[in-house]
This record gives sequence, structure tokens and C-alpha cells, in this order.
Amino acid sequence: MNIVKQFITCMVCLGISISVYAQADSVQEAKKSRLTLGGYGEAVYSRHFFSSNPFRYMRPESYKNDPSHGRFDLPHVVFLVGYEFGKGWRINSEIEFEHGGVEAATEVEAEEGGEYEREVERAGEVVLEQFWIEKTFNKALNLRVGHIIVPIGLTNNNHLPTEFFTVYRPEGENTIMPCTWHETGISLWGRAGNWRYEMMLLPGLDSDLFGKNTWIGKSAASPYEFRIANKYAGAARIDNYSVPGLRMGVSAYYGHSFTNSIMPTYADKYKNVKGAVSIGSFDFSYKAHNWIARGYFDYGHLGDSQTISVYNKNLPKQSTSPRTSVASDALATGVEAGYDVFSQLWQLKAKRQKLYLFGRYEYYDAMFKTAQSIQDEDWCGRERIAAGVNYFPVKEVVIKAEYSRGMLKSPFNDENSISIGIAYSGFFK
Repeated sequence: MNIVKQFITCMVCLGISISVYAQADSVQEAKKSRLTLGGYGEAVYSRHFFSSNPFRYMRPESYKNDPSHGRFDLPHVVFLVGYEFGKGWRINSEIEFEHGGVEAATEVEAEEGGEYEREVERAGEVVLEQFWIEKTFNKALNLRVGHIIVPIGLTNNNHLPTEFFTVYRPEGENTIMPCTWHETGISLWGRAGNWRYEMMLLPGLDSDLFGKNTWIGKSAASPYEFRIANKYAGAARIDNYSVPGLRMGVSAYYGHSFTNSIMPTYADKYKNVKGAVSIGSFDFSYKAHNWIARGYFDYGHLGDSQTISVYNKNLPKQSTSPRTSVASDALATGVEAGYDVFSQLWQLKAKRQKLYLFGRYEYYDAMFKTAQSIQDEDWCGRERIAAGVNYFPVKEVVIKAEYSRGMLKSPFNDENSISIGIAYSGFFK
């Protein structure tokens, strides 16, 4: 009987020990779950059936019959690290390698009379796309401080390669606005019911970097080791989710850009020049009944565009400015839709594989309206149609293929291409 009692006692102790260790392991797993690792990446091949000569817009007839050209590319490779500290505190960081990486810097050398000095060892870009610290007070109120995505337009808010059908990011928004647009600033955001909002304070853009074929698109990436903040800007976004499967959003940006440069002018004739940038955008996404549809409409206005155009053209050749005219107004709009044909094949649907056949239309113009004395470059505006497939063997991986036709006004030549890509987006932990 004593042996039996001892055996039962040992088993109970063993059970308690196993339970304690299991609970310890569970706690350890819970601690580990605070860490998030993830990212996304794209590898692309394209064949362009138009001239690669940089003067093809100046003398289009001379380059009409040029041979096609191809290229491989790594548009974006991003690694994400996030951590939950508890009590509503968290951090997130993303480092991005664009087109394979870069080693470059631009400085203004004081000992050389303020001359610009630029060193480039490799093409591409390495950039910290996000780094922020966030405090959650409740679901409707979150404070985020650091380097943050500016939530203007569809693509900036949905820039993962699994969130658009085309091989490259949508061309219109990727041309006239920074994309992905990220700035160091302060953001308040939250969600209440079917509504989500975000408000952001950030540094203004640098009008020295505005250009005729990209409007403000190249002005958010500082060529210096810091971000100039002589001027400030505000951005806001509201999204609604009332209809199942449908999200609709509006966003807006406003900020001054003139003299927000490393060597601003303080001449009296420029004292009233603000270079105010205003952007308004509507976008939507729909996912239901085996369909995915997305669309956007962006409109932007630049005040004092004529003065900025003249000023930029007179900047030193060594400056980082493209030294071109810039339009007063720019526009971009687009829509895409795709249907999952595997949804009709039960064997493939059971494996959760998807194959979307899609079509896309875009129109954009970086010189939609210009000041009276500025020449409107017709080649800066175009229509683009694309059709192709997106195959998802698993949720996080997509294989893409498309044919696109870029239609320019006469006498400029159309710009057609075929592109194939593979991409992923997901979390590793």
C-alpha cells in the first residue's frame, strides 16, 4: 500500500512539474510572440518595345524604329522588425533596398565655397522606410512618432506587391507623388466603428527638387544626411468600411515648399513666394465574390509654379535640382479589376491557390496645367492599359505577368512592354 501511495505521489509531483514547465514554455512563447519579423520583395524582368535613348521625346521621329531592350530589376526588398513592449507601447522598423542597393551621398562643401559634392559608387537606394515608436491609449487613439508612411493616395497606403496587380507599382501615383512616401513626423490615428482616421505633421517638401515629368515625385527623398524642415506640412486620411468587402478613403496634403532647401534665398523679391503644395485624393478597394477591384483619383496644385520654375532653372549645375519647369497642376487616376478563375475549380480552391486575370487603365499627366509662360510638355501625360495574370500558389507569394501599352500624344511614340515578376509579402515570425 505504501508503494502505491509513493507511486501516486510521484505521479502527482511529476504532473505538477510538467504543468509548471508547460506553463513556463507557454509564457516564453507568449514573450516570443511580441517580436515580429517580416518583409516583402520583388524580382522583375521587363522587355520594353521602345527606344531607351534619353532624347526620344525631343526628336521622336529619330528613335521611332529603335530596337527593344530588356532589363532585370529588384524594385524593392524590405525587411521588417517590430516589437510589442507591453502597456500599449510598440516599435516598428523597415529597411528597404531599391534596385539592389546604393552607396551615395551629397554634401555642400563649406571649404569649397558652398559647392555641391556628390559621390556615387553604385546605383539603387538603401533607405530606412519606417521607424516609429507608438503608444496605444485605446482603439480610437494611437500616437505614433518617428519615420512614418505618409497616407496620401492608394499606393502609399497599399504598397505591398500583393496589394496591386501590375508587376511594378501603379505608374501614375508612382510618377507624380513620392512613392512610397515616408517622412519623419508625428501621427495620430485610430478606428471607431466603420471609420478609420489618421492625421500627420511632417516636414514640407523641397521645391528645388520639383520637375516637369515627375511634378513633386522626387522631392521627399532628401539628398543630404538629414531632412530639411524650414517649412512644415500636414496630411490627413479617412477610410470607411461600412459596406462588406469595400473600403473607401479620402486623403489630403498641404504644405509650403519654397526655401525648404539647404541654401534658401532670402532676397526681397521672393518674400511672398510660398510654393504651397495641395493634394486631394479619393481611392477604394473591393474584395468579395472572387473579385478584387481598386481605383484612385489624385489631383495636386502647386502655388507660385512660374516663379519656382524660373528659380530652379537658374540654380547651379552642381545642385540636386533637375532645373526644369514645373506644372501648377498634376493629375493621376487609375482603376484595376481581377477575377479569381481558380474559384471555379474546386480542387485548386481547396488548396487555397488563386489565379487572377486582371485588366488595368491609368491616365496621368505631370503637366496637366501650367502657368502661362511655361511650355506644356505633352509627353509628360499619357494613358496606360495593362492586362495579365497574378498566380498565388500560397497567400504570401505571387507570380505576375502583364502586357502594357503606354499611349502618348502625337508625335511621340507609344511605350509598350512585357513584364514578368515574382514577389512575396508576409511575416516570418
